[in-house]
Amino acid sequence: MMKTARDWGLIGQGRLEPGPGNAITDVPGVAVGHRSLRTEGIFTGVTAIVPHSGDLFRLKPRAAVDIINGFGKSAGLMQVAELGTIETPILLTNTFGVAACTQALIAQAIAANPQIGRKTSTVNALVCECNDGSINDIQAMAITPEDAYAALGAARSGPVEQGAVGAGSGMTAFGFKAGIGTASRMLKIGTHEFTLGTLVLANFGAAGDLVLPDGRRPDPRGPANPERGSIIVVMATDLPLGDRQLQRVARRGGAGIARLGAFWGHGSGDVAICFTTADPVEHDPSAAISTQERLADTHIDLAFRAAAETTQEAVLNALCLAPATPARNGRIYPTLADWLKENP
Repeated sequence: MMKTARDWGLIGQGRLEPGPGNAITDVPGVAVGHRSLRTEGIFTGVTAIVPHSGDLFRLKPRAAVDIINGFGKSAGLMQVAELGTIETPILLTNTFGVAACTQALIAQAIAANPQIGRKTSTVNALVCECNDGSINDIQAMAITPEDAYAALGAARSGPVEQGAVGAGSGMTAFGFKAGIGTASRMLKIGTHEFTLGTLVLANFGAAGDLVLPDGRRPDPRGPANPERGSIIVVMATDLPLGDRQLQRVARRGGAGIARLGAFWGHGSGDVAICFTTADPVEHDPSAAISTQERLADTHIDLAFRAAAETTQEAVLNALCLAPATPARNGRIYPTLADWLKENP
């Protein structure tokens, strides 16, 4: 049985404790589902993050996006940055799967709200991607809307499968096999307790650049390729944050990435999204003026710390829980777990 970064002792006792599942699903209402494709030459998939079980178009979670380095082909980020809300689940997939996932999200939203695009606004499908072409035959364009529906249908609260699963199937990082990882932190502010959880799609970092929390630099003993990967960071919280605050929290995902030794290279698409389940926005508000709670900025450092810590740990979990996998050119991407066994 593969072990998490915490099981390996890479994550010690910190100022903030993880939630009960140490996952993004520790945030009440948040669900995650995967669809993994495994056929000849195909090693890819879709991962769905669902902020709440209701109609996201009608009750939109407040959100923000921070583009750390904008080398990417995602869909929907521009409207999230402009309006500060999301109105579909978030789908993660490979670069050439964005269109199929977008189509699925639009169709799902129209099925629930037939007036979309006719009597009311269109819907902003939110899809993010990384290039898994070193392992998966990306030109086969294997992802279909049905795969997106399967990931959405599999979305559950509770434990999150990590490693080479869903969108993370064919992803690599720092010369190792990587993929999906997640982590969470509990935040006590006054008499209230909140949670911030992060899920990453890790596909970034040049071989030899990884820095573990104890300072060691694992060498995957592979070719030193340029930094041309990507990472998608999705944060969820139940903290009442305004859209400006949500962007500031999302930006701290970059601190977690930097702790790992990455420098956000020219060809790296590094995107962080943060949403809150507190005070969602009604599509058809019942009043002209609405009141929303908002965390005082004097307490926001806790959220910043949680964002950095969970991003770092989530990437390490992706590296530890993904098994060694052959690339299309015959190279083997090793698992970090094997390096840790050899270097206790």
